[in-house]
Amino acid sequence: MLKITPYLGVIVLIVSIGGLWYPVLGYFLLVVFAAIFLISPFRGRWFCGNLCPRGSFVDFWVSKISRKKKIPATLRSLWIRLPIFFLLMGFMGYRISNAIGSLNAFEKIGMVFVMMCLVTTAIATLLGSYLSPRTWCSFCPMGTAQRLLGGKKYPLKLEKEKCIGCKKCEKVCPMQLKITQNATNPDCIKCGRCVDTCPKDALKF
Repeated sequence: MLKITPYLGVIVLIVSIGGLWYPVLGYFLLVVFAAIFLISPFRGRWFCGNLCPRGSFVDFWVSKISRKKKIPATLRSLWIRLPIFFLLMGFMGYRISNAIGSLNAFEKIGMVFVMMCLVTTAIATLLGSYLSPRTWCSFCPMGTAQRLLGGKKYPLKLEKEKCIGCKKCEKVCPMQLKITQNATNPDCIKCGRCVDTCPKDALKF
């Protein structure tokens, strides 16, 4: 991860809470969307592990109160993730279309983004504290989009001849991926914690 990654979580609070008084803060989500769709075709879910404010928030804030349980495998299924993606995107599009052309449309659209950020952050916090910090990330619509756009890009590579099977990499993986079984999992968020933890330098991007 980047040096600034642990500090990005504050942006979620600024947008979610400050946006209730200053809806223009909601437009920060457009910056996030742009970054995601520019980066993911080349590096997959790299944004999730390095620049995502919510990812930082759950990793370094919610993790302090998390029960750190196993993330249910069903939440990773595209049969669950794709309907959630289309439902949230469709609802956001519907709200924005209703705001276009109305009085104070700019602020109303900004508030749509603020409420989306607030609601999804609340869900991420609840799931993160009850289960594992990155539970939301296992079916996050933007994470799913990144997986579809560039899931095979910038893959993690495991040199099996060096691996001693200690599984330290899996213990530090925030997404709870089975790295020793499938190092090229498209849901890898490229945070690099496994690489830093490996005692034999068997992992690299």
